[in-house]
Amino acid sequence: MQTGMWWRHLAAGGIAGAVSRTCTAPLDRIKVFLQVQTHKAGISDSLRYMLNEGGLRSMWRGNGINVLKIAPESAIKFAAYEKIKRLIRGDEKRQMTIGERFMAGAAAGGISQTAIYPMEVLKTRLALRKTGQYKGILDAAKKIYLMEGVRSFYRGYIPNMLGIIPYAGIDLAVYETLKKKYLSSHNTEQPSFLVLLACGSASSTLGQVCSYPLALVRTRLQAQGKLD
Repeated sequence: MQTGMWWRHLAAGGIAGAVSRTCTAPLDRIKVFLQVQTHKAGISDSLRYMLNEGGLRSMWRGNGINVLKIAPESAIKFAAYEKIKRLIRGDEKRQMTIGERFMAGAAAGGISQTAIYPMEVLKTRLALRKTGQYKGILDAAKKIYLMEGVRSFYRGYIPNMLGIIPYAGIDLAVYETLKKKYLSSHNTEQPSFLVLLACGSASSTLGQVCSYPLALVRTRLQAQGKLD
């Protein structure tokens, strides 16, 4: 990435991420709700329960913290990724292998997730809260801390790390590999928005599929205090 351009990519990614997460927040809340259920429940049953319990606005519970964590998560991840790539390459001016990109992406994902993990726990708790349980993000953090202690903000950390390593490694490695393949085959320096979107969608989907079972375990552990 060119010097001086990283902040533009970060800003564009942050805005796009905020819009996309807000648009898909109802689906994300249904997903979290289904992940923590101990009895058989379908999508329609979960949707009906959430609408009856909190109305239409309740479908966006947890979206605020989900949007807030985009900037620090992305900044730390991409900064770490670029730094680790330089450490792997050293003084050699060469193309990195997909294995090296995977290692750099996995390490960067682990670093960023460690830094923002308490926000992940808050997002899950806020998505699952009942009407009137918390007044907002700070109130939720305060109540969870007073009732469950600091350790509650790291529930599910180990399965999360075991899942984020393949996810971030695959996501960043496949994305950069697909982008470079396109640039070399089309003899251009800058891919179009649609090409970047296709590369990002393919890499993210592959990473999600590979790491989803561990993401399920993580969510169940994050919600443990809520379920208890």
